[in-house]
Amino acid sequence: MGQHPSSTFTYQGVNITWMGHDSFRIHGPPTIYIDPYQIKGGPKADYLLISHDHFDHFSKDDIRKIATDQTMFITVRQVAEQLAYKNIKTVKPGDTVEISPNIKVEAVPAYNINKFRAPGQPFHPKEAGYVGFIVEFRGVRIYHTGDSDHIPEMKDIKVDVALLPVSGTYVMTAEEAAEAASVLRPRIAIPMHWGKLLATLEDARRFEKLAPSGTQVVILSPE
Repeated sequence: MGQHPSSTFTYQGVNITWMGHDSFRIHGPPTIYIDPYQIKGGPKADYLLISHDHFDHFSKDDIRKIATDQTMFITVRQVAEQLAYKNIKTVKPGDTVEISPNIKVEAVPAYNINKFRAPGQPFHPKEAGYVGFIVEFRGVRIYHTGDSDHIPEMKDIKVDVALLPVSGTYVMTAEEAAEAASVLRPRIAIPMHWGKLLATLEDARRFEKLAPSGTQVVILSPE
């Protein structure tokens, strides 16, 4: 219990590094980044996953720190249209990209059901086609929800590690993330979407207290 002293947690040989906010690096090799935002840098990306086009997920400045001409991007149409790179796979919810015999990426829905910018206008509408990602890496299934509430589709998702937002306002609250964890039943849950914009360590700790038994909550320190 309590905050993990490191930014990296290793599960069954797969390294998961939290870079703050919703930014993660999954590395073995290869090196996979998800939604880099205000990162310090790091190893170059073999694969770069971007869930949607909001500034704190799609940051061209941060992409330049880690991308090369060989980097493969896996992202939604709204982001793909703005990228000046040549190796891009455009996805929508339900798509799967086979990276190698040992690694695949599934795009899953990510949207709001009770977070609105104005009446009837969710911050992340379902019809926008934004995504979360399930990265299956050497048999370990890691679920990054993207910016999402606890949505009905989660009941059909089977994963080992869940990266769950806890800030509220635009995404799940700590209480809603705990409800999602009760449905997902991951072995490991790592709270995200805190520390840079809205939420604090207290939100992550609240999630830890509410998470279901059988799920180990790992609160990482940002890289």
